Amino acid sequence: MSHSGRTRTAGVIGWPVEHSLSPRLHGHWLDRYGIDGAFVPFAVHPSRVGAAVAGLAGLGLVGASVTVPHKQAVIPFLDAIDPAAARIGAVNMLRVTAEGSVHGRNTDIDGFLVHLRQSAPQWRADHGAQVVIGAGGAARAVLVGLATAGATQLRLVNRTAERARFLAADLDLAAEVVDWTDRHDALGDAGLVVNTTTQGMVGQPPLDLDLGGLPSDAVVYDIVYTPEETPLLGAARARGLATVDGIGMLLHQARPQFHGWFGVDPVVDEALKRAVLGEPSG
Repeated sequence: MSHSGRTRTAGVIGWPVEHSLSPRLHGHWLDRYGIDGAFVPFAVHPSRVGAAVAGLAGLGLVGASVTVPHKQAVIPFLDAIDPAAARIGAVNMLRVTAEGSVHGRNTDIDGFLVHLRQSAPQWRADHGAQVVIGAGGAARAVLVGLATAGATQLRLVNRTAERARFLAADLDLAAEVVDWTDRHDALGDAGLVVNTTTQGMVGQPPLDLDLGGLPSDAVVYDIVYTPEETPLLGAARARGLATVDGIGMLLHQARPQFHGWFGVDPVVDEALKRAVLGEPSG
């Protein structure tokens, strides 16, 4: 599509940034809805994060997606940040207002919860323990999302228990921290298990977690999306458990971003998924 002087431009900032699927994702929507817009990847060195945030308004961009390692680094340079992002301590969306100020938001919560509810409509936040594996950046959004949804029993499992305790305290959550050696036993009353680690990703060993003790109505969610079916999800399917993959979270977290930048509420469907994964359409 050709661009005019009214082209609305957004982008993604990260270091490195060539791995990001965001240009393919947002580019699909721009084409689909015939929008005079562009979405561009920007490789921003960690030493230039402040300059990059300031430059958004100066260049007339409508905003940007933020990927690793800048999700926390951008915060000091923002004019405003929404309460959920402030609590999580991470921002993945920047929006430039008409006045030129830059506002930060975290849409990972949206992506996580919307995809969970669509993929496993029987899931209830107050049914059983909500078990989160890992204590990194992704776990922060997942834990806050579950708490926001009304989870009454949060359980956090991490290889380093002290890091998990720090995370729970930092988020002001009454989460039970389980030692890694006791991880298998932590699943007996689980309503949901979420893997927020990179274990099971292409090039990484599978997550060492025995699902044998899970209740038959439990839901297993893996935020890893390469491969689309991780060893964890394969093991859950083999047991007849409901599963939720990571690619849907990626797609749904982008939806409020696109709406905020381009004014269209886009559809998440199979065509988008194929485009993002680079699969042939139809």
